[in-house]
Amino acid sequence: MTTRWSVVIPAFNEARRLPTYLDDVVAFFEGRGETYEVIVVDDASTDDTPSVVQARAREVASVRLLRLPGNAGKGAAVRAGMLAARGAYRLFTDADGATPIAEVKRLEPALLAGADVVIGSRVLVDPSVSVIARPHRVAAGRVFNWLVARLGLRSVADSQCGFKAFAADPAERLFGGLQTRGFGFDVELLLTAQAAGYRIVEVPVNWADQPGSKVGVLRHGPGMLRQIVRARLRTGRRR
Repeated sequence: MTTRWSVVIPAFNEARRLPTYLDDVVAFFEGRGETYEVIVVDDASTDDTPSVVQARAREVASVRLLRLPGNAGKGAAVRAGMLAARGAYRLFTDADGATPIAEVKRLEPALLAGADVVIGSRVLVDPSVSVIARPHRVAAGRVFNWLVARLGLRSVADSQCGFKAFAADPAERLFGGLQTRGFGFDVELLLTAQAAGYRIVEVPVNWADQPGSKVGVLRHGPGMLRQIVRARLRTGRRR
């Protein structure tokens, strides 16, 4: 039987935040009555993340754990999960549940209409959605997205929202060639999709900042900028 949806959740030391969101994901897709799988990619966690997921997998056949042998970075974890996925539609979402899984309903119409890549946005204005974020993260996000636009990513307001869906073939092609292993991987994905002529649709989604974020503006910002500059150079050479 063909799997309709694959949900990939990268996780590094998420034993505290992941269980509730994982339960939400399972309940959402069980309620839809269609085939699905949830792939949690453990990026060499040092806490109980693997055992938490394994316990849930024993209860729900659609949940499985994919363990990386060493800490490789978020981009590498998402890539591994997406390439292991079997769904006609493939979503990756953050383990903290900042974007409720029910927001799939906002992305799905664009996929059904033929979009190759549909990305959630915290920037696009829509009266039906709520975005709750700390002021410093909002400011940092605006600067980052401005820089990304200068590097050639056109018509994308929010490249970093961790809620993105793909049709199967674009997912395999894009993630098969992904080289950025860290937090800046989204930009390489979107630059490559843009260069390949894939149809990218951006959709406003509900989002709420969660405590315990793994991304720090000062700690990871410079590294992310280096990653996206290298990704832009690689994309230019491919073209």
